[in-house]
Order: sequence, then structure tokens, then C-alpha cells
Amino acid sequence: MEEKEKKGSEHQAKKIDDFKVGDTAKVGVKVKEGEKERIQFFEGVVIAKRGRGQNKTFAVRRIGSGRVGIERIWLLGSPVIYSLKVTKKGKFTKAKLYYLRKRVGKAALRVRVFQETPV
Repeated sequence: MEEKEKKGSEHQAKKIDDFKVGDTAKVGVKVKEGEKERIQFFEGVVIAKRGRGQNKTFAVRRIGSGRVGIERIWLLGSPVIYSLKVTKKGKFTKAKLYYLRKRVGKAALRVRVFQETPV
């Protein structure tokens, strides 16, 4: 049992950068087509992270052609993930950015950071 946990943690540490919700990330995914295997990149905003240990998942959202939102969810330690690179840091203060689903265009990129004011 311990060997499986070690193997999973080594795999996870090898492939995944440190990222937060709100960061723009480029995820390289292995896609198998017939006998060939290629790498397909998916770039978008990380809108959620959940779970712990080997059950950690993260969701990435991007706007596809025709202004259609596309979301993909992956296990963090999945062997399907070839690479994950943060291309832009975000300044979001919420843990889940599901409200971005309703926004279109540049409005989805605007951020409101609330700061405490002294009383």
C-alpha cells in the first residue's frame, strides 16, 4: 500500500507546477488516436481545485470558437497529464470562480480584489 502512495506522489511532484485558482494555465494532455499518441494543449483559467491527496482535481475553463465556454476537469496526479505550466498569475480572492461562467469576453478577465479598510 505504501509503495502505491510513494509512486503516486513521485508522479505528481514530477509533472505539476504550483498553481492557484485564478491562474491561467496551459495543460498538456496525452491523446491517443489509434496507435499514435500525441500531446494536446488546453489553455485557460483554473476555476476550481478540490480534494486532497491522490483525489485532488482541478478544473480549467477557456472560451472556444463561437464564444462557447469549455471546461475540463482532471485528477492532479493523472498519467494523462503530460505537463502543466502557469502562464499568468491571477489575483482572485475566492476559492471557486464559477461566476466566470456567466461572464463573456474581457469581463471574465476583470478582477475585483477586496481589501479591508480600517475602522
